[in-house]
Amino acid sequence: MSKNAREIALEALLAVEEKKAYSHLLLNQLLRTEPLSEKDKGLLTEIMYGTIQRRDTLDYYLRPFLQKARKLQPWVRILLRLSLYQMLYLDRVPDRAVIFEAVEIAKKRGHRGIASMVNGVLRAIQREGVPPLAAIEDEVERLSVATSHPHWLVNRWVLQYGFDTTKKICEANLLPPKQTARVNTARITVEEAIEKLAEEGVDVVRGEVAKEAVKAKKGNLANTAMFRDGYITIQDESSMLVAAALNPSDRERVLDSCAAPGGKATHLAERMHGTGEVIALDIHDHKVKLINEQAKRLKLENVTARALDSRHVRDYFAESSFDKILVDAPCSGFGVIRRKPEIKYAKTEADLPALSSLQLDILMAAAPLLKAGGTLVYSTCTIDRDENDAVVDTFLQKHPEFVLDDTLQERMPEIVRPYVKGGKLLLLPHHVDSDGFFIASLRKKG
Repeated sequence: MSKNAREIALEALLAVEEKKAYSHLLLNQLLRTEPLSEKDKGLLTEIMYGTIQRRDTLDYYLRPFLQKARKLQPWVRILLRLSLYQMLYLDRVPDRAVIFEAVEIAKKRGHRGIASMVNGVLRAIQREGVPPLAAIEDEVERLSVATSHPHWLVNRWVLQYGFDTTKKICEANLLPPKQTARVNTARITVEEAIEKLAEEGVDVVRGEVAKEAVKAKKGNLANTAMFRDGYITIQDESSMLVAAALNPSDRERVLDSCAAPGGKATHLAERMHGTGEVIALDIHDHKVKLINEQAKRLKLENVTARALDSRHVRDYFAESSFDKILVDAPCSGFGVIRRKPEIKYAKTEADLPALSSLQLDILMAAAPLLKAGGTLVYSTCTIDRDENDAVVDTFLQKHPEFVLDDTLQERMPEIVRPYVKGGKLLLLPHHVDSDGFFIASLRKKG
């Protein structure tokens, strides 16, 4: 018998928690393979993302009702979380339906005793309501629980940005992510893409940030012939700004030193109108395969993908052999929490120094390969200052032949120019309703 949306959500959430599955990849797979109606696909998406995004808040609400319960099996705790999420945050689903479904799933997966406990907990919450967040006296702790971000992370952002900005960041991370795509303008105009997507039943409008962007109002861009045939690429608008920052010209030789899965490398290749060469590196063979698949889908012949540790690029490429270099460095990913909500629970503060060190190593390795007068762009999808400003500033101290490129602002769309300072752009998640992102443009003196 086929499973319903709630049962599928439970199994998926268990895989995210126990097997460290990536929620967005797992959800995309389930939407493709499970025989669900459009309505149930919407419910599955909402429950999966919502339960992960609000995990710590839900656990705070559940705690007083579980004091007498013995150690809960992980699936039971997740079933209670996803049921409470629906009761608190989904207006269209009546509580009685949520409780009935939860009890049925508990009977199926466990036994009558578990089903009785699940019923008792959810009905007690229905009667008594959840404990107030106002009872938490410390404001950082209260914000941490209210927005379900680890206390250490909230505290870190408060030190870096102040309390009010941190509150905006945390609240923005709870909003559902927008689905945006980059139009392959080497093959089609944005207007033509909008028309053709409409013919496929996908309602899209122009993006608000990047000139090549379209934003889905209804429908899934990844399920279109336009995507399959290489006319669009799924990408966030903030990420599209990297190509504008690097601004490659036709026939140039460009290095993308950390390129998988290939979104930025293919964007650079599109902007070069099929001329020149983008050499796209990744340390893993299977990720190089992803880059090649992207380039093939987009019909780009000026992308060369290679498996290579970008800390050792000097062993393979000559000094001053590239016109432009992109270092889109591995990072904590704290700018894309709304898209990958489990990130905020997976990382610890102790992970960050090693990331900063790796980022600096990659930058230092790439720098000698750039021609005099060339541009090097350093970008991350994190908003942590130690991975962004501190890495760039340390690099500049060690490489006096590089300077911040104060012309970056001119290459950026009007809407993001207020967030460019010198040669650096920092977008926080609430600024232009995009992912959080950092870009620094550096110029090698010529």
